[in-house]
Amino acid sequence: MRIVVSSALFALLCSCAGSRPAESAFDKLTDDFLYGTLALAPASATQSGYHQHHGANLDEALDDYSPAGIVREHAFFSDIQTRLAALDVSKLDKEQQADVRIMRDGVTGQLYELDTIQAYRHNPTVYVELAGNALYVPYVLNYAPKEQRFSHIIRRMEKLPTLMAQARGNLLDAPEVWNRVAREENEGNIELIDKTLRAECPPSLQISYNSAAAQAIAALKSFSEYLEKDLSQHTSDWRLGKVKYAKKFDYVLETGKTPEQLLAEAEADVKATHAEMQKLVAPKTIRQALDEIAQKHSTQESYMDDAKKTLAEATEFVKQKGIVTLPSRANLEVIPTPEFMRGIYSVAGFNPAPALQPELGAFYWVTPLSGPKEKVESKLREYNDYGMRHITVHEAMPGHYVQLEYANDVQPKSRRLLRNIFGNGPYIEGWAFYTQQVMMEEGYLNNDPAFRLTFYKQLLRVLANAILDIRLQTMGMTEQEALDLMMNEAFQEKAEAVGKYQRAQLSSAQLPMYYSGWKGWTQTRAQFKERTGAAYSLKSFHERALKESAVPLPVLAELMNN
Repeated sequence: MRIVVSSALFALLCSCAGSRPAESAFDKLTDDFLYGTLALAPASATQSGYHQHHGANLDEALDDYSPAGIVREHAFFSDIQTRLAALDVSKLDKEQQADVRIMRDGVTGQLYELDTIQAYRHNPTVYVELAGNALYVPYVLNYAPKEQRFSHIIRRMEKLPTLMAQARGNLLDAPEVWNRVAREENEGNIELIDKTLRAECPPSLQISYNSAAAQAIAALKSFSEYLEKDLSQHTSDWRLGKVKYAKKFDYVLETGKTPEQLLAEAEADVKATHAEMQKLVAPKTIRQALDEIAQKHSTQESYMDDAKKTLAEATEFVKQKGIVTLPSRANLEVIPTPEFMRGIYSVAGFNPAPALQPELGAFYWVTPLSGPKEKVESKLREYNDYGMRHITVHEAMPGHYVQLEYANDVQPKSRRLLRNIFGNGPYIEGWAFYTQQVMMEEGYLNNDPAFRLTFYKQLLRVLANAILDIRLQTMGMTEQEALDLMMNEAFQEKAEAVGKYQRAQLSSAQLPMYYSGWKGWTQTRAQFKERTGAAYSLKSFHERALKESAVPLPVLAELMNN
């Protein structure tokens, strides 16, 4: 999450120092870091359920990308870093020490982004996705009456021309793919304002809405034109390179391994997985068996409804098997992926309920199928009846949704916020993929061999994700080599491979989270089972681990052994 702050918010943030003398240094630092971070990013604050900061209405504000805003942001995180360094960690308990580790990673990441990676100077999707989220979140989250939320949307729309002007002033160059995706996603923003939100705006606000919308749409169209005609003349490479990538990999993944070590493990596991798959399908070839499975799939029209059916089916199985106690809140919806986020969520995604208002909506995003018939058919083959079930397990039941609902019950509130906002990616993504394995082990779909084979195909995807990210970012892997890996070694359909290659260009140090996280979860489970002996139960392991929320996996293993 990229953080900036206005002058007024920064003054309010700094003025809170010393306001609660009874607090410990750790508690005060944690609160200053968390609520300061949310105040620095109003769009993200709304998503987290944080609406007011010392009298300032964050729901009406928009992130500030002015030069002064960048300087203030840097000053804030530098101050937090200094205070963290001065903290006597030896006097803290294990949970507090875990929190300090998460804060240090978070601050390191923010400062490394500002000083070295500087996406705000090179990646136009930063601005486009911020604009979309700033408007979309108040629309879908019922944190206030509809009229009040639309007044917030209008105030934010009024600020979009300023945001787009700041983007033009900051952007120096951009990889062609980032430029193209930003333009595509920006069309989704324009559609959101011009159609979706306009149609839902209360009559009492229509005049104000129309005025703000006209200016916002003009600014967004002008920005797209700037991207296409001006910034496109200044291209750059999307690869981080070995040195930058290694540092980001270290603080983002927190595995204790180098990229080269994880790459070697992943490439060895590809061969082992091929061997397991061949045993399962003999005397057929792996491709023959997967081709048969791929023929059983939804239609373009039934795709969304079928996703909802798989959710109900998986939920019932989790209850029957007692895999984990399910969340008490009935707040999960299956909805189409917002258009402005489809560049990176080309298949599906999950958007959790706000940490501070967990009773509000959690959303399982499913991206509608569109495009030429050949592309749609390719996607349907990839996300066939078994592939769709694996995606639903991963994103929702008992994957991301269940994990993040447990996270939203963590106490104290500061720990809940910290492990939600700055939670460890391998813990989060690793859990989601690990649950696919658990569902297979527990006999989902009556131990259907096709579901098991699809799990191994999903494992190949996870392995390919890690290999792709490391080799593309640091070793000069070409597009053709990437496609060959995905299509020939991981048996992915062409449309899936093309979409994943684009995702690999849009992100870094994210795709390895699935593999490193899965290994961490399986290792932690094995250690817990050995330690608890006859008292071990799968359900107790899951619930104890989930109640810790998203700590780095080496830390989870330590906490589970206490």
